Amino acid sequence: MGPRLGALIIDWALASLIAYAFFGGTGNSILLVFAAGQIVLVGLLGYSIGHRVFSLQVQKLDGSAAGPLAGVVRTVLLCLVIPALIFDADQRGLHDRAMKTVLVKVKHGR
Repeated sequence: MGPRLGALIIDWALASLIAYAFFGGTGNSILLVFAAGQIVLVGLLGYSIGHRVFSLQVQKLDGSAAGPLAGVVRTVLLCLVIPALIFDADQRGLHDRAMKTVLVKVKHGR
């Protein structure tokens, strides 16, 4: 649970900095910047900046890439907060269960 929370804190902090710099941090700008980052990065790369820092990646249950649709649906559900707080014995939140994805620890080659 620690790396997941750490990744979320990093992603939210970056979204906050961007939202304050470009939009004055008003209204839902932080949430919208966070969502945009998650949709693009998770949908295309399988990880956000916070995930990358903690060597985490979103994958389908079979180990394949999560893909753009999973990036969008997971992010929408994640932004509702409650799905992320309800998780199973495998630590998969409702947002992961809905898309048949899992957040796994990966090794990055250098």
